[in-house]
Amino acid sequence: MSRLNCATRSSSLMARGFLCLRQRNAGYANTNSCRTVQRARRYVPVSYHKLSYRWHAAHMSLEASESHPFKGFSQGSHTLNVPMQLHKDVRQRVVDIARANVQPGSDPSGSFILLQGGTADHRHATDIEPVFRQESYFHYLFGVGEEQCIGAIDLATGCSYLFVPRLPDEYAVWMGEIRSLEHFKAKYEVDEVHYTDEFTSVLKGLASRLLVLRGENTDSGRQVSPPPCLDLLPHAKVDSVTLFPAINECRVHKSASELEVMAYVNRISSAAHVEVMRACKPGMMEYQLESLFQHEVYSKGGCRHVAYTSICASGENSAVLHYGHAGAPNNRCMQEGDLVLLDMGAEYHCYASDITCTLPVSGRFSIDQRLVYEGVLRAHTAVIAAMAPGVAWPDMHLLAERHILQALLEGGILRGELEDLVQHRVAAIFMPHGLGHLLGIDTHDVGGYPKDGPARRTEPGLKSLRTARVLEEGMVITVEPGCYFNKYLLHKAEADPVIAQFFIWEAVKRCIPMGGVRIEDNVVVTSSGSRSLTNVPRTVEEIEAVMSGASWPHSG
Repeated sequence: MSRLNCATRSSSLMARGFLCLRQRNAGYANTNSCRTVQRARRYVPVSYHKLSYRWHAAHMSLEASESHPFKGFSQGSHTLNVPMQLHKDVRQRVVDIARANVQPGSDPSGSFILLQGGTADHRHATDIEPVFRQESYFHYLFGVGEEQCIGAIDLATGCSYLFVPRLPDEYAVWMGEIRSLEHFKAKYEVDEVHYTDEFTSVLKGLASRLLVLRGENTDSGRQVSPPPCLDLLPHAKVDSVTLFPAINECRVHKSASELEVMAYVNRISSAAHVEVMRACKPGMMEYQLESLFQHEVYSKGGCRHVAYTSICASGENSAVLHYGHAGAPNNRCMQEGDLVLLDMGAEYHCYASDITCTLPVSGRFSIDQRLVYEGVLRAHTAVIAAMAPGVAWPDMHLLAERHILQALLEGGILRGELEDLVQHRVAAIFMPHGLGHLLGIDTHDVGGYPKDGPARRTEPGLKSLRTARVLEEGMVITVEPGCYFNKYLLHKAEADPVIAQFFIWEAVKRCIPMGGVRIEDNVVVTSSGSRSLTNVPRTVEEIEAVMSGASWPHSG
């Protein structure tokens, strides 16, 4: 039975409506229309059936393992068990930093951190929605999979409060068992659980100051705004300065528990990449590789979500940095002699992996393909070897550029002196993107450009860096050098006489059908250096051997 048909059979629920959060807290009478005041429309459903269908995806993804005795997140006995202690530790870290930054020396009594979880989207005007994925900041502190929840933390005591929607009895008919407050308390290991319609009554006498998120995500340029539920506590003072940098800095430095989750999702994604590598052959569609990857990470690792839209780009498509979108949907038939660039990563418990492999569709690299690939691999290897606390990330970008330029000089694709190429930013024509980005709960994780950190560079290539920070222990960052023969950028270079003199154009144009090469690992900065979480074939010999049927060690 489709959800739409289910909705028509729940007309009594629709007629009665769902009593919205603001009305319940304000003491409004129940009404058939269940309208909210204007400012509440952004987050409160207008009828119960819409809310119930939004909850369906969350319950399907998280409640399947309820029969398992483990308390935490798990997708079955063959997957990683993630204890809620991870989020309890995160809450304590955030509380400690926030407490130190709220008028140092002052009494934190009455100060509460306030976060609101996400709300599921819908497919345009229908009641069909994608599988819900929690808002990242809320997940970071609470690990809660269900939507339309609110979380609060007492800054003085560290006591955690979770507020969940109250569901009518009919929910059990269409969506499944209605879970008790005790269930949520045990599942998420919080101190108190209440219904969202009790939000005001619970906190009104406790919270005199609310710490909320406000700021710019420097990676996306989008704004993080205070939660709408803030309006339900109009008596409280609002601090929208302290929390945002405190949480961002915590997210930058991964705990041991977080690194365990990220190592797991890297193992699953690495193994899936190897299976895709083995299956790849001429005549396949690009999307068949995407499909196989998604099957592998879900069936073998419990990863219902991928961390981003998969890029499966063959031939000249591999010179398009973010190929795979709706306008270019991984739908080319791969040909003998093509390279295919596969940028795919799974997500587990909202933690991302981001891995790129480039391989020859036929199973053997051509001379030109090998030249470019090994130049990028040298850059990749050199950066990981040089990474350590105290190293500036822009310096790693420049190091990668030098190795790629040197390979192109040695291969007869460029001419001139290396230092002249560096000075004229020729490398940015072949690698217009930044070397890598912070990785965590978001694929492009937060904290790249804190207010007191290094400013964004302005030079070509360097201006695309998603962070300019100095590396610190506990950071997880992608290392993804690339070399692309992008026709648009090459045409611009050819039209510039100062830049064009460095190119051997006959060789350059011979490489255009190759598209491009990118090699990407997920790397942890350790106390003395770095460690890659990714384990896939990297050398030409390893790739060709695996594509010919050789085994590959998945552990490591």
